[in-house]
Amino acid sequence: MYLFRRAILGAAIAATLSCSALWSQEVSSDMLLHPRTDSWPLYHGDYSGKRHSSLTQITPQNVRNLTLAWAFQTNQPALIKSAPVLANGILYFSVPDHIWAVDARTGRQVWQHTEAPKKALHIGSRGVALYKENLYYLTPDAHLECLDARNGNVKWEVQVADASKGQWASMSPLIVGNHVMVGASGDFDNLQGFVRSIDADTGVTQWQWDATSPVGTPHKTTGGNAWITGTYDPQLNLVYWGTGNPTPVLNGKVRPGDNLYTCSIVALNPETGKLVWAFQPSPHDTHDWDAVEIPVLVDGNFHGKPYKMLMQASRNGYFFVLDRTNGKSLLTTNYGPVNWTSGIDKDGRPIPNPAKEPAPDGRLIAPDEGGMTNYRSPSFDPATGLFIVSAAPSYSLYFAKPADGTYGWAGADYGLWSKGVLEAIDYQTGKIRWSHELGEGAAGSGVLTTASGLLFTGNSSGTFLALDSKSGKTLWHAYSGSSINGGPETYEIDGKQYVLMTSGGVVFSWRLPETATAHPATARAAR
Repeated sequence: MYLFRRAILGAAIAATLSCSALWSQEVSSDMLLHPRTDSWPLYHGDYSGKRHSSLTQITPQNVRNLTLAWAFQTNQPALIKSAPVLANGILYFSVPDHIWAVDARTGRQVWQHTEAPKKALHIGSRGVALYKENLYYLTPDAHLECLDARNGNVKWEVQVADASKGQWASMSPLIVGNHVMVGASGDFDNLQGFVRSIDADTGVTQWQWDATSPVGTPHKTTGGNAWITGTYDPQLNLVYWGTGNPTPVLNGKVRPGDNLYTCSIVALNPETGKLVWAFQPSPHDTHDWDAVEIPVLVDGNFHGKPYKMLMQASRNGYFFVLDRTNGKSLLTTNYGPVNWTSGIDKDGRPIPNPAKEPAPDGRLIAPDEGGMTNYRSPSFDPATGLFIVSAAPSYSLYFAKPADGTYGWAGADYGLWSKGVLEAIDYQTGKIRWSHELGEGAAGSGVLTTASGLLFTGNSSGTFLALDSKSGKTLWHAYSGSSINGGPETYEIDGKQYVLMTSGGVVFSWRLPETATAHPATARAAR
């Protein structure tokens, strides 16, 4: 008994020392620039947005042996939409009004922070951001909070947007140097979209880039909200953001022209917020097709020439490859049924067909309002050259009439049909290399690929999937019991690779059994 107690005491002391050492390590800019395999320190894993891991312990040959390492129950009705961030052995994730810190090895809670109830739209929370010993969180009513990552205590709070005017927030901030970059949502009302940079130490606004003119400016567009986390190229020192739709949403007659910079991909200087270039996937949008989908950064050859590329599978049904140094188009092609354009212009932008704008007698449009894809994260696999996205081919009836007015939604759409399908796009040609059916309606899961040749995602019925990334063949599956609204992640701690997935209000962590990860000689001895 004495030896048992001594062992327990020793383990507790070791755990305390380990925790102390853990908290003494700050999340530095270098850790964000060069993430280790035992971390997932940013919303996308790294600044590129590729969501591709170099880990190879879990392979197409052994993935069938995956077993549950742990599961964490939030005990909240809100769905987990956040991408957990991981640093120094601790995972941090959120739902509206709640944040958790959880041990990445065991799934045990370290601390929980609960917000006071907010008067805002609690549509979801896509997560938090880490820098130094701070955690940054956007509340539903669009306030940025800086918390102590060691205990969840709030250090300071600043207002980002005005919830009383119909704005709210759900995005995970982007950290670049000492800049905390954020945006807000609010296309139910005619509001101005923006990207704002806030000092990581003080909460003071450093700069703001406005996607549209101030509200009330005569004959000017409103909208263009930035509500999904951007990406960053440290060599070019440019951040890339997608912006939302113009308002009123479905009534385009009161806002003639292209409506810059709504439904656009923009490159900004992170030090000043100055616009360097912009590309507009949906000029004069009248179908609610934000262009906020992840601007994925890839370095490689395109048609035999080296490029620094930006790729986006956009909500409007088109896949774009751009030169990210200047925003020039390299490729524009659809990756599912689209019927709203009359062609592609000389700059690679789709040309809207006026006959497909919402009308009193309705217009049959593909894709539907949810888009060919939406907030869910794609992945780029450099080994195969495949851009893999969770798509939703669909059709909808769009209506607009004078009685709908010139404010907010100003119309209606009625979905007719949709399905979920994973599309593997060859970025050189835009052709679909393979497809994998995901069920009726759009699937909510993002995509993760690994260097071993695996792809992780989820389908429309709530089943976790591991596929062969070269062919799309199913290699492993596990039913989660609820809908999947986040993207898979992976990390390696103590020589063990974990795959993290979320469903409903639960975080699941999977790994191989001990014998499957041991050295071959050790594994034989264990048998």
